[in-house]
Amino acid sequence: MYLSDRDILGAVKKQEIVIKDFDKTRLQPASYDIELGNVFQVVSGHESLAVDPVRKIYPKMIEKKVADGEEYYLHPGGTVLGTSKDYFGSDKYLIQLSGKSSLARIGLVVHNTAGLINPGHFLNITFELSNAGKLPIVLRPGMPIAQIIFAQMSSPSLKNYRTTGRYQDRDWQHFADPREQTMKIKTKIKKRTKHAK
Repeated sequence: MYLSDRDILGAVKKQEIVIKDFDKTRLQPASYDIELGNVFQVVSGHESLAVDPVRKIYPKMIEKKVADGEEYYLHPGGTVLGTSKDYFGSDKYLIQLSGKSSLARIGLVVHNTAGLINPGHFLNITFELSNAGKLPIVLRPGMPIAQIIFAQMSSPSLKNYRTTGRYQDRDWQHFADPREQTMKIKTKIKKRTKHAK
């Protein structure tokens, strides 16, 4: 069951939903509009020959900051990572990210597959911004970029993203996962030690 504007407002007041800074004018009948932030990451194409997710070979990213009032041009076929100005999350509700139809009609895709925010995940969400159109799209920090929808869970989840989530407290670290890398290194050392004996 999706929450209506009345339910979202009530949950924000009860602090069951956190949205910083909440703006009632951005509340839609069954969603809440979120805004584009100031930081982008683009692939450094000259240093990345190929991407191999299985072997954890990811492209080198370059961070670009765009001040309020300035603009970033997303060219046709281009993809860039962006973030939301809004910080949000909920321990109680499942949150879904959705694009805005007005932007979709000009070819802007705000997420490819990562549109689900689990209970316990509080974040400035990362957007996978792509231009599927034929003309450059001007992106401006503070522009309404997407909307979030809140769904009631059938029962409280056994796991919470605070303790199990890969990107908890580090949503801007897109590829290299320190915990995973550390575990792999420890496993390799153990295997080598066993073989040496």
